[in-house]
Amino acid sequence: MFIFDLLPDDPVIIAIVVILLSLIFFSYLLLRRTVLEFRDGMRGQE
Repeated sequence: MFIFDLLPDDPVIIAIVVILLSLIFFSYLLLRRTVLEFRDGMRGQE
C-alpha cells in the first residue's frame, strides 16, 4: 500500500492530521450551511 508508506509511524502526527482534517471538514459543512441559510434569507426578503 503506497498510501500507508507515506504515513509517519508517530501516532501523535497521525492524530494531529486527523484532527486537522476533521476541523476542515466541519468548518466546510458549517460554512456551506451558513451560506445556504443566508441565500434563503436574502431570497425571502425580496
